[in-house]
Amino acid sequence: MKTLLVPIHKAGWPFIALFATAAAGLGLVSDGLGAIGVVLTVWCVYFFRDPDRVTPVRDGLVISPADGIVQKIDQAPPPKELEMGDEPRPRIAVFMNVFDVHVNRAPISGTISRLSYRPGKFLNASLDKASEFNERQNLRLTMDDGRDIAFVQIAGLVARRILCDVHEGQEIRTGERFGMIRFGSRVDVYLPEGVEPLVAVGQRAIAGETVIADIMAKEPARTGEVRT
Repeated sequence: MKTLLVPIHKAGWPFIALFATAAAGLGLVSDGLGAIGVVLTVWCVYFFRDPDRVTPVRDGLVISPADGIVQKIDQAPPPKELEMGDEPRPRIAVFMNVFDVHVNRAPISGTISRLSYRPGKFLNASLDKASEFNERQNLRLTMDDGRDIAFVQIAGLVARRILCDVHEGQEIRTGERFGMIRFGSRVDVYLPEGVEPLVAVGQRAIAGETVIADIMAKEPARTGEVRT
């Protein structure tokens, strides 16, 4: 029963009520339209699900902030608004489609040292230029050892609203919820210099659970391949 009754994010209830009302209205017009409304309402409930996650808690582990596919691993400077310098850092981009859980979680423990919201376009979040031109919420987190990590919520083609529930100066632990994006989007993580990703492009990541890097590890970046 616990598996079936997944918690719903509070931001979803107004949308669920709207979809349910529309479904009831469509049902008065015809059974077919009513059935479509019910399906859309069920999808809305599914979209806003907010399941608990079991987070690895060893020091140094960087955990995926989003559910989705590791779309890109490259080197790029963090957003200028975060004032982290112009030197490229390892960047991991996780793309969420409309069927993924969209609640975002902190990739590592520390203090939110800077927040910066930037309005922009709503290009497909899978495009390279989305990280530069799309609406985004930038977060800079300072770890206990003084190093910084950045993570960025990026709106997508369908996503029209970024929710960020933390504030500057707030302490947050690895895997704790910090926001969400509606409805299909991407989250980029900028690792400290010299830290290698431990995931591969095309791999599925689970927010709050999948280890994407280890700042204490010395092993090289991992690669992956599809095997049958």
